[in-house]
Formats: sequence, structure tokens, C-alpha cells
Amino acid sequence: MKQIDINCDLGEGVGNEALLMPYLSSCNIACGGHAGDNETMKQVALLAKKHKVKIGAHPSFPDREGFGRRNLEISYSLLYKSLEAQITSLIEVLKPIHLKLHHVKPHGALYNLASVDKKTAQIVVSVINSIDKNLTLYAPYQSMISKIAITDGLKVMYEGFADRNYNEDLTLVSRQNKEAIIHKKEQVFEHVFKMISDQKVKTKSGVEEKLKVDTFCVHGDHENVVENLKFLTHKLKENSIHIL
Repeated sequence: MKQIDINCDLGEGVGNEALLMPYLSSCNIACGGHAGDNETMKQVALLAKKHKVKIGAHPSFPDREGFGRRNLEISYSLLYKSLEAQITSLIEVLKPIHLKLHHVKPHGALYNLASVDKKTAQIVVSVINSIDKNLTLYAPYQSMISKIAITDGLKVMYEGFADRNYNEDLTLVSRQNKEAIIHKKEQVFEHVFKMISDQKVKTKSGVEEKLKVDTFCVHGDHENVVENLKFLTHKLKENSIHIL
């Protein structure tokens, strides 16, 4: 039986965490950089505890105004301090409710930049290692940050996207493109199943590219996300794929 993880970015103001959590095996909680505060972190963490879902930190550039979707021109030292504060703030919220942090997944522009920029990737990896060397990093296959993390001794889970189309260079199709998002539940399953069974993704152009995935992200703010997630988990189990 094959195994896979399904994650979702939560605590970002959508408010549908209680509907999504029963179908997830891990979640990434916004911890103040682009969204979230101590109360929202605690609420999501308690839901995760109830459903036995692994908890991750979802830090970003300190950019609440831009929802973490802009590359901020800040010094590396300020970025380091901000990421350290964000991840630590979630850890402090988890302690009184007897929960531990499992992983870190950067958000938005930080995720994209660290995937290709060596210095940014080194900053993120250094922060994680300084906090807890046993934390896992969620990052794209063959990305700069995943390679640096592995070299530095961090465990990495390669992340794929269940509801987004890919370009041939394995970047995601821009949200400005009408084909960026996969809306239909049957297509979401087919997209995910191919990545699991063949370790390949069918790109927007029709070309298939190699892609290893350990954890699939489902976007909590997409239309029909609950219905699509419920269908995806059912079909995976039907095909002897165990959700961790």
C-alpha cells in the first residue's frame, strides 16, 4: 500500500478549517507574517489535535498588507529574525495545549523565492535548524531549498499541488492564467494519482515531467475545496493509497 500526506494552509482568514481538517493529515498554520495571531493559531491547533493532524508553521515575509505574496526588500538579518519569531510564536502557542511542531512550510513569495534563490533558502534552513533540527521542511522537488536542507541534515518532504497546473519547468501556472487552478474533483484526483503512481506530472502543455511528491497541498480558499478534498481522499483510499 502506498502512503501519502495531504496538507493545507490554514489560519489565513478563510474560516473553513473545521470543514477541511477531517480530510487532512497535516496542516500549515499562519503564524503572523502574512496572517494569523495567537488566538487563530490556538483555534486551528486544537482542531488539528482533535483530528490527529500534524502541525506545521507557515511563515512568510513580514507582509500582512500584501498577504506575503510580494518579495520584500529587507535585509537577510531582518528576515532571519522575523522567521524565527513567527515559528517560535507558534511553538509557544502549542506548549500549553501539549502539542509539538512537526514541520515548516514557507508561504507565498518566500516559498517561491527560496525555491530558486540560494541565500534566501539558506536563511530559511538556518532558522529551522536553529529552532529544532528534528523539524521537517515541506518544499518542492529539486528546489534550491530542498537541496540545501538535505545537505544541512534536515528531513525534507517534497510537496506537490493537488489543485494547480504545472509548467514544464515545474513552476506553477500563474494565477493570472485561467488554467492555473484545477476546479473539477475528478481532474484533481487524476492529477494527484498520476504523480503518485508514475512520479510524473502532466504539464499544461501536455508534456510529462518527473516529479516526486510526499505531500500534496490543497488550497483552502479554492471554490468547492471541501467537496474536492472529500472526493480526493475517498478515491485515494479506494486505490489502496493510505493517507498518513
